[in-house]
Amino acid sequence: MVKRYVVAPRGGRGTHPDIGSALRAATARGRAARVEIIPGHYAERLAVRGEIELVALGDAGSVTVSVPRGTVLDASGSIMVRGLVLVGRDAEAGVVDCRAGTLALDRVAVRAHDGVCAHARPGTSMTLTDSDLRYGRTVFAGATGLVERCRFTAAADNAVAVIENARVLVRDSRFDGSRIHGVRVSDAWAHLVGCEVTGAEQAAVMADSRAELTVEGCTVVATHLAGLAFIEQSRGSVRDTRVTDAENGILVASGADPVVRGCVFADCRDTGIHVQDSGRGTFEDCEITGAGNVGVLSTRGGAPQVTGCRVSAGNVGIAVTDKARGRFTRVDVRDLTGVALRVWDESKAEFAQVRVERCPFGLETRGNGGTTAALTDARILDFDMAAVAAVGQSRVTLRGVSAERGLLGFGAGEEAQLHVHDSGVSAVSTGGALAFGTARLVARNLTVTGAESYGLCGTGSAYLDVADSRFEDCAATGLRCDDACGGRLADCAVTGTTAVAVQHNGRVRLVGLRTALPVSEITEPAPPPTIVNHYHGPVFVEAVHSAQLAWNNTHVIQQQTGHSNDSDQDGVGR
Repeated sequence: MVKRYVVAPRGGRGTHPDIGSALRAATARGRAARVEIIPGHYAERLAVRGEIELVALGDAGSVTVSVPRGTVLDASGSIMVRGLVLVGRDAEAGVVDCRAGTLALDRVAVRAHDGVCAHARPGTSMTLTDSDLRYGRTVFAGATGLVERCRFTAAADNAVAVIENARVLVRDSRFDGSRIHGVRVSDAWAHLVGCEVTGAEQAAVMADSRAELTVEGCTVVATHLAGLAFIEQSRGSVRDTRVTDAENGILVASGADPVVRGCVFADCRDTGIHVQDSGRGTFEDCEITGAGNVGVLSTRGGAPQVTGCRVSAGNVGIAVTDKARGRFTRVDVRDLTGVALRVWDESKAEFAQVRVERCPFGLETRGNGGTTAALTDARILDFDMAAVAAVGQSRVTLRGVSAERGLLGFGAGEEAQLHVHDSGVSAVSTGGALAFGTARLVARNLTVTGAESYGLCGTGSAYLDVADSRFEDCAATGLRCDDACGGRLADCAVTGTTAVAVQHNGRVRLVGLRTALPVSEITEPAPPPTIVNHYHGPVFVEAVHSAQLAWNNTHVIQQQTGHSNDSDQDGVGR
């Protein structure tokens, strides 16, 4: 049978004048005890041993226990505390210190000024329900724990730290204004369900040092850095969680590999999903909206797999940069101010089943020969500039890509390589495909329809290798080849009523061309006259035609004498 002890501030018949005397009596008896405390303020340190229940007889918060410095409640045994307010200062071991056994705090308020609110030591178990903890952190170190319907406010450190192989479940709790993290899990296991984290000064929820973290149905708002962070080979999952107004919605780095499903990253100031420094991660059915810089960023060796995600209303949709990788499947990108898909600087990316709408650029690549991108089964609609643009030495492969309503369909420049298979361009205001510089454009079964200028154009020293392709109703020409551009056009068809089929410079081989339209060769203009100025007499090392010569002169009068079939220009010095 549980023995009952009553504590009153001024003592009295059948009561104890302080909590400590009641605890000593209960410990001496050596059996389960219930200590009932009449409302008031008790300035004492409590050492609770055995099987003890401490209960405020009034409403929760009507009993305050405090000490000037150090621990207020030192617990060892099987302890339950209900309705008390515990106030301490400089309590490095914790205002509440669970040294051994189990401790439960129910409707308890803990105030830790310059210290720790509650500390569960290795091998212990601590349960917090409907409690309010302020200013200090709550630490589970090698312990097990349960936190339900609690509030953690203005922690000077991490609001909750789960460390040293601890295992903690946190449910339906709120974390406000933590100086570092709302929840940090380090070399430990934690599960957060239905929680809200606001105003953290670093990552709101952090997993590091091989932690196992599960986040489910949570909300993160207005954090200074990342909403969620997985680093240092941590693992786990995030489901049905929303992050708003963070620097990064989720950050994955240094070998971490979480699984993220059904989450929303809204109005993040930099990136929605940010993977870097050999981080990985699987991201499925997520939504990124309003990212200030990039919706999904893989950089510095990152390697995410993204499936079924939607990116909208931001700057850049998906970017893979600085020797990173990524696989992106069933991705929808729309209504951006910049590029939908970007691959830069020795990165490699694969995109499949992609839809891009209302973005200035569809796919953009730039970098050396180690920069590669593959785009398969994609539709790019209503683009302001180019559906695909490859520059530098980057290499791009398109399969089953459709580009509709924009300025330019597919473009390759500088030393880039663009390989196009089974793809089409329609309703563009300039051209279907363009190669310039020394780029190489290889196309098989390319269809360009309704271009307002050209179907295919090569300039500079670009090389075109186009076969089994069709150019329909292009307003100016099916193929135009300028400057020193060369290549081959094999088994292609050009149809329409107003265009020229091919305008070329004589450097492109036409094999099996099918067209009823004219083919014309561009005549290169004659070179301009050569002017050679020699002040000590001319020396010619090769043939010079139409030259004008002047030497040792400060003023020249030019006269022209007419003849029947030619004209001579003589420079007369004065």
